[in-house]
Amino acid sequence: MGKLEGKVAVITGASKGIGEGIAKVYAKYGAKCVLAARGPKVLELAEELKKQGYEAVGVQTDVSDFESVKNLVKVAEETYGPVDILVNNAGICVLEDFLNDGSFENRDRHFDINIKGVWNTTKAVLPSMIKTGAGAIVIMSSVTGDMVADPGEVAYATSKAALVGFTKAMAREVADKQIRVNAICPGYVLTPLVEGMAKQSDPETPARAIQAIADAVPLGRLADPTEIGELAAFLGSEESSYITGAQIVIDGGSTLPETSSMGQ
Repeated sequence: MGKLEGKVAVITGASKGIGEGIAKVYAKYGAKCVLAARGPKVLELAEELKKQGYEAVGVQTDVSDFESVKNLVKVAEETYGPVDILVNNAGICVLEDFLNDGSFENRDRHFDINIKGVWNTTKAVLPSMIKTGAGAIVIMSSVTGDMVADPGEVAYATSKAALVGFTKAMAREVADKQIRVNAICPGYVLTPLVEGMAKQSDPETPARAIQAIADAVPLGRLADPTEIGELAAFLGSEESSYITGAQIVIDGGSTLPETSSMGQ
């Protein structure tokens, strides 16, 4: 039996990147996966997993819309039963010069999806977890915001730092209901999101931007999405039964170096 055998897991932002990696790992460990994303690709991923013999259903969902999220939970319960695990992964990152952003659209979009989306999904799922008397919530934060930041990331960094506070407060809020809440703080992961950021920073040669990132990581590479998936599976399983309110960094050591080194 897999570590998530029979567990009903809702995974947002599951159509690509880290979310797709998490979905594949959760399916491998026996979870009944309810995959959510705005576009139709999430339906294709669910069908792909079912063809491989796993249990999965895709639901097109806008996490910034509470009614859409309530429908997601309804589908999960009607298909598989009460939700055991929620992976709040849906998020965006769009680089923008803070001084030149006069419309505030970039700020609002990040807050609507990265913060309100997590709030909405958690709010909608908790009654389902309370039915079973336990649960695990995994929140995808980032090393960006709470630990490091670069120019152009004000909206993104602010939204991801907010999720660390949300994780800790929510962990206290629901601990007496045996629901655990933890945050994952990835560094750079080889995903369409990072590839898009590379194109923004170096439109002519985005591959050079990605290589520069890899060169700056002590382990010398970007993470694979399934590596984040393995950590998410650990936090969703009974293997982490005494862990709550934690933020776990998975970044290949990228937050370790000092700005300058006496040894170099």
